[in-house]
Amino acid sequence: MYINRRNFIRQSVSLTMLPLVTTFISNANSAQDDLKSIKGLNAGNDEDMLIIVDVQNDFCPGGSLAVKDGDKIINNINTIQESFNHIVLTQDWHPEDHSSFVTQYDDVEVFSSIKMPYGDQTIWPAHCVRGTHGAQFHPKLNTLKARTIIRKGFRKEIDSYSAFWENDKVTPTGLEGTLKTMGIKRVFVCGLALDFCVAYSAVDASIAGFETYVIMDATKPVDLPGSVDATFKAFKKFGVNIVTS
Repeated sequence: MYINRRNFIRQSVSLTMLPLVTTFISNANSAQDDLKSIKGLNAGNDEDMLIIVDVQNDFCPGGSLAVKDGDKIINNINTIQESFNHIVLTQDWHPEDHSSFVTQYDDVEVFSSIKMPYGDQTIWPAHCVRGTHGAQFHPKLNTLKARTIIRKGFRKEIDSYSAFWENDKVTPTGLEGTLKTMGIKRVFVCGLALDFCVAYSAVDASIAGFETYVIMDATKPVDLPGSVDATFKAFKKFGVNIVTS
């Protein structure tokens, strides 16, 4: 099932970019010894949802916006799925002339930030163009258990990181209402990339009232200037928990 837009409107948050942080691995690894595991939380009951974010070819090695070692989390994600009855996949699904693509500008550098009507927008290499190989899920990802696919970023004028809201924070994906109708209480998030689509999805899930967990050994960051540091600050501020598998 593919979810389109529904009229759920609420306040959300944007993540602020800070100076370059390259300590993600050491920060995460040093903390993981003290983290709870999803097994210890008895994850996977009928009130739990696993959201697998953007495990697509363009975000894996060889793709146009490759996350370092992005493919190395896939086996773990597949194993995690075995414990869950309810799974959602998200999928970037951009038009080829999307407004976040550097190819649409003559004097803007990739990974820089520009002002859009809805706020600051990072400029990306063209990626996950709908219908292309880069937009497809990575072939090693098990997609058979997912009950829903959220396609996002398909409007030319608005980017979309979160599984719940487009970046204008006005246009919902409908996922919040769907999960609440299902009686979901806890949301577990993994996939690509930690400091953008995973982070935005997790923060929005928490704001929506779900007990939210990011599975740290099932995600990897883009690691733009300050993005990882901002992510952990947002997790702390909005009550997002970090766990391991």
